[in-house]
Amino acid sequence: MTMPATSLVKILLVEDHFMARIALRSILGNTHTLSVVGEADNGNDAVRLHASLHPDVIVMDLNLPGLNGFDAITAIRQQNRAAKIVVLSNYEGSEDVYRALRNGAMAYLTKDASGQELVSAIQTVHQGIRYLPRAVKDRLAERPPLTDLTPREKQVLSLIAHGNSNREIAAALQIAEKTARIHVSSLLDKLGARDRTQAAIYAIQRGFVHFE
Repeated sequence: MTMPATSLVKILLVEDHFMARIALRSILGNTHTLSVVGEADNGNDAVRLHASLHPDVIVMDLNLPGLNGFDAITAIRQQNRAAKIVVLSNYEGSEDVYRALRNGAMAYLTKDASGQELVSAIQTVHQGIRYLPRAVKDRLAERPPLTDLTPREKQVLSLIAHGNSNREIAAALQIAEKTARIHVSSLLDKLGARDRTQAAIYAIQRGFVHFE
């Protein structure tokens, strides 16, 4: 008796580094249940190709030129609320994980994940089930729920992490230096940070700021 053919899971790869895309294409192409139907090296093309190719699962980096991965996830989910997205990123901060999942990703892997784990994540997400490795769950659990920051506070925190003084923060945000000083003081209290250095470490660990 002839067994029914197993339908392939159609994959859209979104990765701006050429060699990384080659590696991913090789890993996924050697899995008989998966088929790479399209590739994009920026967020804008990812959104466009999703609309034209209708992939089953999207494997997406977050650090993309043009439209970043976070915003590309949002745009794709606006096109199709059922879109299934696996994030594969170097970003490891708890805020990165939280933001990607909040925007609609169903899985989050860091780039040290094995090919086997990536395939497992794709297959799990294709079934409509969220996939988070233990290390990612632990990182997400580090995100204190009571320290959600306003957009302005995130701007100030980013500027602190980049070594800006109160005067430089004031100039960047076009506010008075006294106002900048108040923002910094309030931010340190909210984070429970002893000083600006500890706040900067917090910003990097949480993923509020990245140094490319």
